[in-house]
Parts: sequence; C-alpha cells; structure tokens
Amino acid sequence: MSPLQEHSGSAVKFSARKIKTWLQTSAAATVLFAIPAVGAVGAPSHANPVVASEFIYLKAPFRSCHASTLVETSSNLVAAWFGGTAERNPDVCIYVSRLENHAWSTPMKVADGVGFTTNRQPCWNPVLFQPQHGPLLLFYKVGPKPSAWWGMWTTSPDNGITWTKPERLPDSVLGPIKDKPIQLSDGVIVSGSSTENEGRHVHFELSKDNGQTWSCTPPVEGSGDLGAIQPTLLILANGHLEALARTDKGRIGVTFSSDEGRTWSAMKPTDLPNPDSGIDAVTLADGRQLLVYNHNVRGGSLNKGRSPLNVALSRDGIHWMAALVLENNPKAPSGFSYPAVIQTRDGLVHITYTWERRRIRHVVVDPALLNPLPMTDGKWPD
Repeated sequence: MSPLQEHSGSAVKFSARKIKTWLQTSAAATVLFAIPAVGAVGAPSHANPVVASEFIYLKAPFRSCHASTLVETSSNLVAAWFGGTAERNPDVCIYVSRLENHAWSTPMKVADGVGFTTNRQPCWNPVLFQPQHGPLLLFYKVGPKPSAWWGMWTTSPDNGITWTKPERLPDSVLGPIKDKPIQLSDGVIVSGSSTENEGRHVHFELSKDNGQTWSCTPPVEGSGDLGAIQPTLLILANGHLEALARTDKGRIGVTFSSDEGRTWSAMKPTDLPNPDSGIDAVTLADGRQLLVYNHNVRGGSLNKGRSPLNVALSRDGIHWMAALVLENNPKAPSGFSYPAVIQTRDGLVHITYTWERRRIRHVVVDPALLNPLPMTDGKWPD
C-alpha cells in the first residue's frame, strides 16, 4: 500500500505526516500486511485511496459480532456493535470501543438485555449519533427477534467513556434501525427506521429535541412490496433527502423527500444489486454521495451474497459508479457485511463492517483518491 500524496487540487488536503501517522500505529501496521489487500477501481497502484485497514480488536469476551456503528465526537472516534455467542442468543450485548492516540480501547460492554419482565433478551443493531449539541447518543434494540424487538437508548456525557442507565423508547418508536440519523440545519434529527412484524416496511422518525420526543411517518409506499428495511440517509444538492434501503427483492430501494423528511415518495428499486444485507451511505463534504454495500445477489453463494463488499460514488444519488472493493472472498463462510460509514472533519472517510462475524474491521479511505468507473446496468466493472 503506497503512502498517499498531498492533493492541492482536491477539495480536501491531506498531509503526508497524517498518513504516515496512521500507517505507523501498531494495530494498523499489524493488520495492513497480514490481510488481503483491498482494491481501488480505476486507480493506479501508487494512488491507492486506502489509508489504513485494521481490526478494532483481536481478542474479546464474545465469540461472534455484528452490526457495527461509528461516530466522530469532539475528541475521538467511537465504534459500537453487538457481540455474544451468536446473533439472537440471550447473551448478545452492546459493546463500545474508542479510538484514542491511534489505538482502539478494549471493547467495553455498555448494554445488555437483562432486567426485563421476560427472560434475558438479546441486543441488536446499535446506532451511535452525535447531535449538534448535547451528549453522544446510542440507540439499540432488545427483543427475541426483529419482529418483536423494542427500542432502547443511552447517552454519554464524555464521548463514550461512561454511559447513562439505558431507557426504553416509546412503544411507537424503534429509533434508528441500523444506520445513523442526519440532523438538519434547524436541529431536527431524521432517523431511518423499519418494521418486520407484518411484512417489511420502511418509515422515518423525527425529533426536534435531541431524541427526547419523536414523531413517526407512515410506512413508505412501495417499501412493503420491496420487502425494504434499514434505510440510510443522504442530503442532495437541492436540499432534498434521499433514502436507500436494503430489500429482499435483489435490488437496493430508493425514496426521496422534498419536505425535510416529513413525507416520502413511493420506494422504487435501483439498478444496484442487494443480497438482502445491510448498507450505509454518507454525503461527502464535496457534495458527492458515497455508498458501502454488497454488490451481489443472495443466491448461489456460500455467504448469502455478502462478498464482495463495495464502495460506489454518485454525483446525484441516482447514477452510481464503482469506486472500491473493500473485501472479495466468495468462500468466506459468513462474508463481509453491515457497513457503517462516516466522513470526519479532516475529510477522510471511515468505514467499519462485520468481518466473517468474528471481528469488526475499520478502514480509512481518502475520497480524493477514488477514481470511479461507470457501471452499466448495475454491473460492477471487471
């Protein structure tokens, strides 16, 4: 992996010293050369956009992990995920790790499914979010299965070091179901959510007071027909919102809002394939849209289509181009899935994802070095 150069013509400028620091961290250096290299699409080898790739932990008090989330606070990065013996098992809890001084802290359990009127329940799908003002928020779900889970949340006043006693959200509110919310200029938080109890449907939840109270939209028209869940949110150049969603119909679904998330267009399928696996996306500072997803279908695969794991770019949120392959091992039994993606203040893009259900991987990308290629009819270029 070649060191990145300074890009004076880019929207964001990165220093050689910053990149060197990333590569010299012990955790990153160990994993960078011990795992298969990721591949840039359409970029020469000397311009690899991947700054670093590392596992957040190598040892943990749980066997299996999934559904990571990532946030930048005023002082550090914080990641969370659920871990236990296996998904759905009652011992599955929420764990948090902080990136400080270029090293991830030991995973710390911050929530479990103990203390409810029924037997101990598994935890699911944590979502971290740092609002414009106030403490760091952590949403997650508790319950025996997605069709019967409920929303929980806790807050941290010190950027992920300590957490308040978790509270249950109102019965009508699940919280962000997998991917991070967005906060509009007027402070309204728009959260993508979904239900799986009577079919699968996407809806949105809005809060004007940093999550203290919520209002919910009706299910998005057409999302049930697509079997859509787990929407991720983007902000378009015209100020409209776009949501992309996982579906069980082999294609990523899309819906738009022209009134700041209060109402949404009927959901339609895109040209992008989806093996019924989670996705995430982010609007970059330069206006481009970046999507992380499995460019594959579910059938005919050892890992239900959860390899490869890909990055695509778009200028308008509609026409997507192939930019990067993060992982590609069709024989990996559990694959690579459930990405989370953010752009930090320095302009770098950070991605976490489930690595074979055994670890959480963290990849840092310089978006100025992505050199995307067209996808014809949704086909990834050779």
